[in-house]
Amino acid sequence: MKGHEYRLGYRADLEGLRAVAILLVVAVHAGVPWLRGGFVGVDVFFVLSGFLITGLLVQEVSGTGRLRFAEFYVRRLRRLMPALLLMLLVVGVLAALLLAPAEQREQSSAAAMAALWLSNVHFAFARLDYFAPGTETNLFLHTWSLGVEEQFYLIWPALLVWLLGHDGERGIARLKVGMLAVLLASLATCVLLTYKAPQLAFYMMPMRAWQFAAGALVWLFFKAPKAPTDSSLGRNRPGWLHAAGWLGLVLIALAGTLFSAYIPYPGAYALLPTLGAAGVVAAGCVATQPTGVSRLLSWRPLQWIGGISYSWYLWHWPILLLGHAVTGSDAPIYRACWVLLSLSLACLSCACIESPIRNRQEWLARPRMAIFGALALMLVANSLCLRWYNQADERMKSPAMQRYVMAHGDAPVIYGMGCDDWYASDRVRICAFGPANAPHTAVLMGDSHAGQWFPAVAKAFDRPGWRLLVLTKSACPMVDEPFFYARIGKEYMVCTTWRAHALEKVVALKPDVLLLGSAEYDFTREQWIDGTARVLAALSPATGHIYILRDTPLLPFDGPNCLAGHEGRPAWLGRQHACTAPAVDPRAEQVYRWLEQAAARFTNVSTLDLDPQVCPGGTCSAERGGLVVFRDSQHLTGSFAASIGSVLAQKLGIGGEHATGTNGSGGVLLRARTATH
Repeated sequence: MKGHEYRLGYRADLEGLRAVAILLVVAVHAGVPWLRGGFVGVDVFFVLSGFLITGLLVQEVSGTGRLRFAEFYVRRLRRLMPALLLMLLVVGVLAALLLAPAEQREQSSAAAMAALWLSNVHFAFARLDYFAPGTETNLFLHTWSLGVEEQFYLIWPALLVWLLGHDGERGIARLKVGMLAVLLASLATCVLLTYKAPQLAFYMMPMRAWQFAAGALVWLFFKAPKAPTDSSLGRNRPGWLHAAGWLGLVLIALAGTLFSAYIPYPGAYALLPTLGAAGVVAAGCVATQPTGVSRLLSWRPLQWIGGISYSWYLWHWPILLLGHAVTGSDAPIYRACWVLLSLSLACLSCACIESPIRNRQEWLARPRMAIFGALALMLVANSLCLRWYNQADERMKSPAMQRYVMAHGDAPVIYGMGCDDWYASDRVRICAFGPANAPHTAVLMGDSHAGQWFPAVAKAFDRPGWRLLVLTKSACPMVDEPFFYARIGKEYMVCTTWRAHALEKVVALKPDVLLLGSAEYDFTREQWIDGTARVLAALSPATGHIYILRDTPLLPFDGPNCLAGHEGRPAWLGRQHACTAPAVDPRAEQVYRWLEQAAARFTNVSTLDLDPQVCPGGTCSAERGGLVVFRDSQHLTGSFAASIGSVLAQKLGIGGEHATGTNGSGGVLLRARTATH
């Protein structure tokens, strides 16, 4: 029976469930506001894989008494690898043409790992750096789930054969117990690590194994040999199983609409889509004709989408990001165009690469040779990605690119002095500038969006009789409200504790002037107004005057990378956009009005708006007057901030000549001291 391929038979409801899963994933990545939890589509895919792969393996072992491992791995590689390598090649070429060298380095390293099915490990152990781009800008981020799947394929066959043994029904019973043990152990570890090490919980296969086990258990209870299709489960689909299918689809829909990046995931939350997918799959196991939810999922358009779901998954994410790089805009019309383009590419990829290769039996004629050939192709792809990395690294060192590389590092000197521990600790570390016995004290306090103003504030207060104290905690708003911080995957308790201690320190200092600044967080109107008012109530009695700095507008792209990308693109590509963006943002305007309402409750509090200096005429530019304005998409360069120090001094009513200048990165030349409290 060499080369024989076991199949489970076509189930239209499973193809429809694939369609639901991919539509959820594409929707969340395209920014559909009412499907912010669409990432649960990946959980649905994991359950489906557990069900289908377990079924294939049990069927083969039951039919032949053994498992041909080589043929199993060939089938998986034949199904997944060609389309993946095609995507890596095309996206890599486009990225080399469109992106800045600094961006290409990050992309190429992830692509190199994706070629080896290890990108989930790459992202799981990626070092968090507050000012570095997050993984959400990586063209190959979506391949993490493919890494999880491939690692599942590596261990699942051996585990299954070991548990099954040669005991017939006893082997099936033992396999059920084993799968249940895997589910419980993996789920418990996943829930624990979601709060302790969220990156590991999200990306690593052992913490996702329970979802594959859930799919496996559905097979074992409803489709395995001797499954009780003639007993209480009923060949005609019992009412409870019929209801489970509808309930499962509702659970998936609820997860897609109610979840967001602001919950600890996967953890216990992932039970919702996992149980939902298991319910839908189980509902179609014992029916001879699709009914209920299975009939709904058998709808012809869903069958078509399900058939190209793998190819669409591969193409949608990088096309969305590359499209954004071309237009520099997040407008819905552009996102819709990129989604349609990715769908077209998926159709071509599926018709020309995925389907023809998947159906070729030659791969199974010499399975070991096919595996060695596939491994060789993976290594070649990995080597090409490493070469891409080296070329991007060389381009970064060119004089034309060094200006933009330096702009990324043009941060205020306070970060080099250790004033800001981000989420590492809740210690209050004050960076002090000027004589300790100065009669007047100014304080700059807030998150990194307050810290970006340090060069301007330092220049304004660089005068006799003043000292300047800086208290910052990156991503920590001056709003007395707890919040879930998606970047670190948990509630930001360090911020809450730090803010309380920092307020006590500032009250004890009794400053003459206090400047507060925060980015725009996902708070409600009541949280913004009341949470800000609570902070001001603590500070107002002990402070001469408090200024709330308006947050600067955000660019929909990385400023230096946009400039570098245009600098390095071939002339025939032209200049798609001028690295500019409108400064008007309805949400930002709303938040500023709420801050004004909070400030109005206190006689010594006012707001301070420097947007006209940052984005004159309502347009933000990545570069102006020979200076790079933003060092990323949201923080000003130190050089630009220092350039408007005199304007800030006038707005604060302390205008006049400064005693000293500033250094190259906008850092003040006052004698500095760092005090740790």
